[in-house]
Amino acid sequence: MQNFIHKIKLVLGDKNLRKRIIFTLVMLALFRLMASIPIPGIDTFKLEQFMSDNDFFGLLNIFSGGGLSNLSIIMLGVSPYITASIIMQLMTVMFPKLKAMYQEEGELGRRKFSQYSRFLTVPLALMQGYAFIILLQNQNVLSKLAGFELLTNLIVIAAGSMLLMWLGELVSEFGIGNGVSLIIFAGIVAILPSATSQLLFAFDPSQLPMYIGFLAAAIAVIWGVVVITEAERPIPITYAKQVRGNKMYGGVSTYLPLRVNQAGVIPIIFALSILLFPQMIIRFLANVDNTIIQKISEFLLALLSNQIFYGIAYFLLVFVFTYFYTAITFDPENLSKNLQRGGAFIPGVRPGSSTSSYIAKILSRLTMIGAIFLGLIAVLPLIVRAATGISAVAIGGTGLLIVVSVVLDLVKKVDAQISAREY
Repeated sequence: MQNFIHKIKLVLGDKNLRKRIIFTLVMLALFRLMASIPIPGIDTFKLEQFMSDNDFFGLLNIFSGGGLSNLSIIMLGVSPYITASIIMQLMTVMFPKLKAMYQEEGELGRRKFSQYSRFLTVPLALMQGYAFIILLQNQNVLSKLAGFELLTNLIVIAAGSMLLMWLGELVSEFGIGNGVSLIIFAGIVAILPSATSQLLFAFDPSQLPMYIGFLAAAIAVIWGVVVITEAERPIPITYAKQVRGNKMYGGVSTYLPLRVNQAGVIPIIFALSILLFPQMIIRFLANVDNTIIQKISEFLLALLSNQIFYGIAYFLLVFVFTYFYTAITFDPENLSKNLQRGGAFIPGVRPGSSTSSYIAKILSRLTMIGAIFLGLIAVLPLIVRAATGISAVAIGGTGLLIVVSVVLDLVKKVDAQISAREY
């Protein structure tokens, strides 16, 4: 407790860190303000009924930061930007130049890569905005728009998504923590008070064991997320002795920490985007005046609405994306080359390809554990619903995983700033 109070004093006493935290809080407050500004022509009663009966939009509301629940100007949230990032990451597999830009060209290459993702976000925001408007019109949530009104709303929605993306990047640069993750975190936290108040309002003493079970599950998930996120496998590293002039350097032993969950919360965000974006397109196509397209859309919607199929697809996507994102962000071959250049080696392992294979083998085993854990956390709300019949999207495993992961990352960033100040 004393250590915590000491850290708070250090944070408040550091002028630069204090400015970063205040800037982050102001940006998040601006985000919540925009989430409360609705687009025109909404039937509030039908919107509430539509959102309460639709699990798909309930999940999507989390990633819009709660902006979808009242059809705000940022109703798309950072979803178009996340989708664009996924597409760009997938393209690195097909185009070696993009992979080289992302992994080998350093900070300048990553900036170019991010710029391409921003350019791709614009058409995706327009596509998603148009699909949303048409879908909500067909559900009588929005009044019929045509011509200039449709174009105006579409531009406002797309611009809101781009503005939110910009706010996220400002937080990453001038604030503290990852801006996009913090926006999603703020959206989940903003939903929790209303979900808790509804739970308290509908409190039934006869269901007390179930409430205790939910609380125990939440604590277990938080504990598991913290353990898996912080867990790492140290690989011993030794630096060879080198003589320079009259002095001898090297001969130092250290270790290389490989994290069990190298990908963090990104695989779940990627998997949800892959599952949600096609559903939105299919729902849009279901209203097209063509019998064949309607039948295909109805079949695909029925398939995706099947909880067993959805759960298996969700788990597999999270599992695959964990391996994919780890492979994109962590290259054992480059690491092996860097160790060799620095005169470092793993005891008992030859430098070069043998070191690369050794690291890749360990990383693959660790990623297996992380991928299974993330997949189980992702489908936890579906398991809870199947067992109890209660939907807990806002406070489910996905929401808890994102919240805990973002808080852990934020604490590390603050600790890093404090350490830099002390040095």
